[in-house]
Amino acid sequence: MTTSPRSNWNYPTAIRFGAGRISELTDACKSVGLQAPLIVTDPFLATQPMTKAALDQLTSAGLRAAIFSDIKPNPVETNVYKGLEALKAGKHDGVVAFGGGSALDAGKVIAFMAGQARPMWDFEDIGDWWTRADPKGILPIIAVPTTAGTGSEVGRAGVITQESTHTKKVIFHPLMMPKIVICDPELTVGMPQHITAGTGLDALAHCIEAYCAPGYHPMADGIAVEGIRLVKEYLPRAYKDGKDIEARAQMMSAAAMGATAFQKGLGAIHALSHPTGALYDTHHGLTNAVFMPYVLVYNRKAIETRIERLAAYIGLEPSFHAFLDWVLQLRKDLGVPHTLEGLKVDAARFDEMSEMAPNDPTAGGNPVPIAKESARKLFEDALAGRL
Repeated sequence: MTTSPRSNWNYPTAIRFGAGRISELTDACKSVGLQAPLIVTDPFLATQPMTKAALDQLTSAGLRAAIFSDIKPNPVETNVYKGLEALKAGKHDGVVAFGGGSALDAGKVIAFMAGQARPMWDFEDIGDWWTRADPKGILPIIAVPTTAGTGSEVGRAGVITQESTHTKKVIFHPLMMPKIVICDPELTVGMPQHITAGTGLDALAHCIEAYCAPGYHPMADGIAVEGIRLVKEYLPRAYKDGKDIEARAQMMSAAAMGATAFQKGLGAIHALSHPTGALYDTHHGLTNAVFMPYVLVYNRKAIETRIERLAAYIGLEPSFHAFLDWVLQLRKDLGVPHTLEGLKVDAARFDEMSEMAPNDPTAGGNPVPIAKESARKLFEDALAGRL
């Protein structure tokens, strides 16, 4: 007797997509009732014309807006608590998370923590810990991505590093999903090549790991597969010509698709990348890109048939080797180092990292179980360049 699959599926919020739609920021804020939004961004973006224009748009419309930008590339708890101080001091009633993954994650967690009485770590994405939160204390969020990678704009969580343990932790609540997302590809035109590469390959990692994760979620699988095709077609174009607005738009779509798909799961690419980023402060997307081929080979026995279908869909020979060769060539064309040495990571902390990786919340989604010993081998392979 056969049985019907069972699963829970969730999909993103309202997205205003298209060039020039940042002009709708004021309307988006007003539509969710914001009168005094706090723009949360990073220190570099805080100095850029696009951010100042967003602030001017809000203040000219009579909204009492301000900017908070004390955010590290891998945001830490101190960034969140300083943001909360700024939020409360300015009597802000919501957050405009404006920037790449660091600003989006930090902004969402600041809005989430605004009215909570418990410490932030009490809401880590473990079991039903999210039910500890007071939903009335969560402020509305508008998300404005300025990169095309993390997809945090359509996510219900934020990744924050706990400074005492140097561990990246996921803070989750369904109401952390932004109420409105403005995806304006014109905001990504100024990204330098290395950021275009790192963020684009982050989107690819999300799509690949979601597609390969075990479990029943054909909707996520379909989104992930099309996201991978968009990366294949448009990331090289965006990298070559940063003003190619079609390529920028398609990569912005791929980023949101990756984050939508990975509700199905992530895996060892992220489980290895998170401790590396926490301890060495490496760029998250670039770190994912370095680990990608090593994890694909590690998972081969569990994913080969799926990868063959995927390869055929994106126009490659339907084989695992063809897909792996494409990944390797793409990394090379985008200037991604083949080994951890290129990230200035050595073996000095491999024991510590090998303990952290299997305990990372993403490790459970890997199609082949990962333990301390296998994590150690993957770190060693990624340092030596062994496939």
